[in-house]
Amino acid sequence: MSSADEPRPVRVLLVEDHDMVAEALQLALDRADGITVVARARSRAEAVADAREHAPDVVVLDRRLADGDALGVIPQLGSGGARVLVLTGDANPAVAVQVAKAGGAGLLLKSSQLGALESAVREVAAGGVVFDPELLPGVFDRLTGRGPAAGAALTARERETLDLLAEGATTDEIGRRLGVSRNTTRNHVQRVLEKLGARSKLEAVAVARREGLIG
Repeated sequence: MSSADEPRPVRVLLVEDHDMVAEALQLALDRADGITVVARARSRAEAVADAREHAPDVVVLDRRLADGDALGVIPQLGSGGARVLVLTGDANPAVAVQVAKAGGAGLLLKSSQLGALESAVREVAAGGVVFDPELLPGVFDRLTGRGPAAGAALTARERETLDLLAEGATTDEIGRRLGVSRNTTRNHVQRVLEKLGARSKLEAVAVARREGLIG
């Protein structure tokens, strides 16, 4: 087969702010047949700029970046035709649904094997959708309305925390009213955000209102 007949490699933009992780991921992807990393970015802003400049086929996007939660820029990254595959250290079905609703093509856990990442990149580039097998049943349930309500997994203390967030209470105020330390309060708030698939306190309150968890 002549070089003109060879299929064009899948062009990947890698977005990861931990250099050692980024090096390992790039090495693995560049070694894979038919895949090439055309650029690396360390922040949401760099990712958007590099996506415009390099026109990748797939963006492998770390969720937690120095300048914030990267899920918010999925629509911008995909506006030029790139498919976005989110790579994160921890996730739940609510987060996976958030990725899908933002236009992402999939989500993998960082604990996945590198071979799974390579396969996911190829699948996403071909127009497919890839979600970590552990999350997929929950994603389908939530998207079809068959899953539990968004707040079903909240503990009693987390529901109290959510109620206080809805009142506009600060972290210190919540801690005083619940009679717990600031660190414990922060943990309660973080779990509320994670279980509701929210990126901020305001978004958690908005989700809770939409789901009828608070008035």
